[in-house]
Amino acid sequence: MSDAAEITDVVGEAKSAMMGQVKSFAAGGVGGICAVLVGHPFDLIKVRLQTAEKGVYSGAFDALRKTVARDGVMGVYRGVTPPLLGVTPMFAISFWGYDLGKRLVSAVSPLGPSGELSIGQISAAGFFSAIPMTAVAAPFERIKVLLQIQGQSGESKYKGPLDVMIKLYREGGIRSLFRGSVATLARDGPGSAIYFATYEYLKEQLTPVGQSMSLGAISFAGGMSGVAMWVIVFPIDTIKSQLQSSSHQTNIVKISRSVYRSGGVKAFFPGLGPAIARSFPANAATFVGVELAHKFFDKLSL
Repeated sequence: MSDAAEITDVVGEAKSAMMGQVKSFAAGGVGGICAVLVGHPFDLIKVRLQTAEKGVYSGAFDALRKTVARDGVMGVYRGVTPPLLGVTPMFAISFWGYDLGKRLVSAVSPLGPSGELSIGQISAAGFFSAIPMTAVAAPFERIKVLLQIQGQSGESKYKGPLDVMIKLYREGGIRSLFRGSVATLARDGPGSAIYFATYEYLKEQLTPVGQSMSLGAISFAGGMSGVAMWVIVFPIDTIKSQLQSSSHQTNIVKISRSVYRSGGVKAFFPGLGPAIARSFPANAATFVGVELAHKFFDKLSL
């Protein structure tokens, strides 16, 4: 093969890899929008249960009833703007990071007989995807949590996402906006590893040889990947929510001790029901959106 032909092949491979990452980024954004629209009401109830004083709510249905009574039906979408604006790039970065992670893992470790990645390799690529995502996720999660808990005590400190951002910056600069970044990565690193590994495993098991995966199978695999992730990382998410909603300077260790003193191990799992109830439909919608977006790109021959 001539030098010119080799250069052409290298350029072609680079273009293909770049286009693959662009498609993963765009498909992840579509999946993120689907996830927010389906899952935000459940997420709001979860956060309120995680951050409310003991005795404010007797459970998820009580939190839902009081939220609707106070804010109306659309009250369950309080704080939806930050995740809608933030989750779209977050999921886009996550799926882009996962695609990049798979390429990196493929380059540094041996593949299976058919060129497939093992569950361990998929998990490593999933963990990698959380690293760039945290840069976007941490400040948006902080803003979202503060808006979601607003109104529990009857007062409304913030007018909206931009107002939260401005006030946080005035109170503590960039550091205040990024409070909880370490906890966010501690949650999303192992969470993303479990998330993508579960989806890829179920996808393989549910797809007949030589056939495309059905929407029902995509929904089930996506939903179960979300459930698997949340069951494992929920205690870290509770710590993160309290850390990001705190009005004073604190840290992961102090929050962990405080949570444990308030009710033992069980205190790390308030709102687990709404989180699981949200997780299945939201992540089913995510992967349906991602897979349909990829099919759309394939039809356009991108």
